[in-house]
Amino acid sequence: MVDIKDLKFDDKGLIPAIVVDAITKKVLTLAYMNEESLNISLKEHKTCFWSRSRQELWLKGETSGNFQHIVSITADCDRDALVVVVEKDGPACHKGTDSCFTEPLFISDELTEFSLEGLMTMLEGRKIEKKEGSYTTYLFEKGLDKILKKVGEECTEVIIAAKADDKKETIYEIADLAYHVMVLMLEMGISLEDIHNELKGRHVIDHKVKQEKMTS
Repeated sequence: MVDIKDLKFDDKGLIPAIVVDAITKKVLTLAYMNEESLNISLKEHKTCFWSRSRQELWLKGETSGNFQHIVSITADCDRDALVVVVEKDGPACHKGTDSCFTEPLFISDELTEFSLEGLMTMLEGRKIEKKEGSYTTYLFEKGLDKILKKVGEECTEVIIAAKADDKKETIYEIADLAYHVMVLMLEMGISLEDIHNELKGRHVIDHKVKQEKMTS
């Protein structure tokens, strides 16, 4: 285990802290800690940073309620940077987004592995950037009623395809429904983590019969 005295703070007494979501593995933010804020983080098990702009300690969530509960803190090989893995109570960014990193500079179509988290980040970017000609941006601009209408339509399409016993078409329509539900989630400020936590809270294991079940 590394001791605080073994860390290399810069000439301003700071060390960069890369905050990562324990569930999605998404990078949430890059902040800075000094020795005092790191000690507070270790004591409270919540992230506390040093605000370079305000020149003061900053306990994440103290104002917004979006606390970040620390799972682990790991130093890099040079001991001059930290990775802080957290479970969070809400958006990491002051703009209300799940992560501070929502503006792609480059994405390789060939090398980028698809993930729901990656898709959610892309959709979130469309909500912020309002890219011209984007169907996703169009939905956000039209608002909740339009999004709900599309979710309802896609639900019907799933039922029709499944009733026809058409597996390929059902998969296609479920994908359409999932996309529109994700747009709805972003419109309402709901994250994948929120859904994960809801399902996790319902999921129990009955050790007596050694089987999994979902609570209703």
